[in-house]
Amino acid sequence: MREPTFLILTALAGGPRHGYGIVQEVQVVSGGRVGLLTGTLYTALDRLSAEGLVEPDHEEEVDGRMRRYYRLTAEGLAALTAETARLRQLTTAAEARLRAVRPRTA
Repeated sequence: MREPTFLILTALAGGPRHGYGIVQEVQVVSGGRVGLLTGTLYTALDRLSAEGLVEPDHEEEVDGRMRRYYRLTAEGLAALTAETARLRQLTTAAEARLRAVRPRTA
């Protein structure tokens, strides 16, 4: 799973969000390291919708503009859970190797 996909699914794990809300949450989750462009976000949301990982939740009008909210599906939650476990396993392996090469202090 690519990082933007992981971050979008993570942003939606907290509940339904509209596009700009997803962009803001991705910045928070990534510690400000990742900023999604609008085109990138909506292309990803279309793809994730087609894959059954997210779906539209509801729409609301704000200042004369429609906001569409998206939410995780059960499949999206399962995919995020599996990817989180995979990343945790990789991190654990990397940390073990780093501990092995660090100089030991007396």
